[in-house]
Amino acid sequence: MLAPAVPEIVEEEIETAIEYRNEALQVIRELGPPDLVHLVKQSKSGGRQSGVYHHVTGADASSSASLAAYVNTLVYTPMDKTHKVVSGLYCCYNAFSHVDMRVDVKIPGSVEAYCIDDRGDKRVTSEALWLETFLCAVLRAYSYADDGSGDNIKKIIGVRRFDPITSTEMEHKFLDAAERLFFKGPQLGSDPEVQVPSIVSNHLTTGLLDYIHTTGRYTSGINLFEKLRTKEIEVSSLLAKVLMAADEEVQAIKLLHDSINELPMEYSLLDCQSAFCQGKGRLDWALDCAKRSVTAAPSEFGTWARLAEVYLGLEQWDLALLTLNSCPMFTYQDKDAPRMPEPARVLLPVLPESMLDEIDESSQAYDSEMINPSLRRLHAANYKGTFLKAYSLLTEVTSKIGWDQLLKIRSHVFVMEEEYRSEKQTANPQPTTSQNPSTVALHSPSPKLNGATPEDLKVDGESTESEGRETLEPFTPSTVGEVPTSPNNATEVSEQSLEKPNHTITSEQVKSGNEDNTQPQNQYAQFRHKRLCERWLDNLFMVLYEDLRIYTIWRTEMARAKSEEGGNYQRSAEEWEILGELAERLHHFPEAVEAYQNCLRVRFSPKAMKAVLKLCEAQGKVHEVLQSLIRLIAWQYRWYSEFSPALLRTVRNLIESEGAVKVRSIVQATSLPQPVLDLTHRYVELCATFRSNGSDG
Repeated sequence: MLAPAVPEIVEEEIETAIEYRNEALQVIRELGPPDLVHLVKQSKSGGRQSGVYHHVTGADASSSASLAAYVNTLVYTPMDKTHKVVSGLYCCYNAFSHVDMRVDVKIPGSVEAYCIDDRGDKRVTSEALWLETFLCAVLRAYSYADDGSGDNIKKIIGVRRFDPITSTEMEHKFLDAAERLFFKGPQLGSDPEVQVPSIVSNHLTTGLLDYIHTTGRYTSGINLFEKLRTKEIEVSSLLAKVLMAADEEVQAIKLLHDSINELPMEYSLLDCQSAFCQGKGRLDWALDCAKRSVTAAPSEFGTWARLAEVYLGLEQWDLALLTLNSCPMFTYQDKDAPRMPEPARVLLPVLPESMLDEIDESSQAYDSEMINPSLRRLHAANYKGTFLKAYSLLTEVTSKIGWDQLLKIRSHVFVMEEEYRSEKQTANPQPTTSQNPSTVALHSPSPKLNGATPEDLKVDGESTESEGRETLEPFTPSTVGEVPTSPNNATEVSEQSLEKPNHTITSEQVKSGNEDNTQPQNQYAQFRHKRLCERWLDNLFMVLYEDLRIYTIWRTEMARAKSEEGGNYQRSAEEWEILGELAERLHHFPEAVEAYQNCLRVRFSPKAMKAVLKLCEAQGKVHEVLQSLIRLIAWQYRWYSEFSPALLRTVRNLIESEGAVKVRSIVQATSLPQPVLDLTHRYVELCATFRSNGSDG
């Protein structure tokens, strides 16, 4: 297998990239940035030296020798015949001990290994540090891998992504390191939806599960977690997840039953049990588990989100909204990204083996596209972490009951600003009590809503405030009519069909000091059964309104264009991509695929192609899935990535259902250049290496 090309980012001054990395060591929060490889080059004619660098994930970082070997592969690059490499420095971050492992290679000459701590002091390496570094490097390879859509590749320029585990021997080495360092996992941090990392919720466990689900090596995962469970019973939740994925559900449920008997208030076990019942359609059982999980961990977003999902499945929309309102929201913390100086120039070579005309042409056409400003201003496209999940739940409710019904339920369960102002004007001040509208709205009894009361949601430790909660700035939708419309005034039609939501009264407003908070409880009788809406949720309604408004305008325009203009509805490729994302956010999947396909007719887009692949995969269209896979794998390789867990998982699923022989035959029958097809064949060979079901014939 030919390695991807080597990108080169040229420095203005030699070693400024290393200086920037040294400064960044103080602010690294979690797994750390991708590895930095810095080279000093000199003209073969004896001219001045220059510094170039690129980033790497997935290289073998188990020893100084393996990193030095990587640097040596860069000495003779076919892309640059006029310069020679005189030295190279490989930097790989150890997130356990918070040191940057360095291997300095002089060519020709010596190899020196050392590490730099966050204060900039030089320290001696050890076997224990290299073990930690190796494990961190594998976890980073999965964390920074692209899912096929190209989003991660576009975030950081010039990253070579390698598969960190390409053999069963390397797998054994990885799982052995994970077992030895497992209980130090919380030191690495966790996904942004988790407030407090634990031994079962951290970047180490996330990486382990990603590896197991990607490669299908369930037996290896079961053996690992069974050994760890003997030391800490909480690990049973991870073991149960792997057992379920391996189609050992009876054993998984028995394990959860026994473990919950021993740890009745361990939220990870309860959440796992709730998710299983939810997947089997037993929402009544899932509800009991989800409520207990919230009781066990009221400050975790995931437990509340699970409870909201269950209420949504039960079609108890009011309780779903109230539960969503109680979710603790956290400020999103993105992955550690390298902070690099402004480059003198950037060289992004392409190997002939990865060239595909439709991909190369799309890169040239991308910069000239015009985007309508109203499409760029859709705030929901920027949501991540807890806000993304919360918005997805809100849009799912809307897709099931409609916007008008959502607003009605919203006004039934939350105190609306207009009724609050009206009540304030008619109330007579009686400063004989300290009762305020916040406590009245949050804690007073209420009539039944869909067979339950908001008080049914209350659990021990419930709180509507969270120290980690982020307050969004108020968002006012822009004026109607910013999207170009047909002469038939589609904008006015869409405006009439969508009611702009009124604001609710939020706890921040009640506590701001601008209101008289000395009113007695009986003066709020008209809305004492309601809750105060969190400001972030109030903003989500406004953002959802804007999404729906733009979506309605788009669909109205398309319908009229098809009927009156012969179907000639023009958009740029990126506009189609944005519209596809919009429809996908609103759970209108056929319309999303239609937009993505229109995008692909204009130019190649990895995001659009990945969305089409997902639909074809769900519909069981093997030929179409493979056609999409070939192009996505080629695009990834074009941008120096030979490894995408999501694409590997898709290939493995196809092999398990259709067999490796059929998959190879369909790929080989495609009329594309053979080197491009070989890139996909490599994924098939990797499945054979790990003995995936169906890979033997």
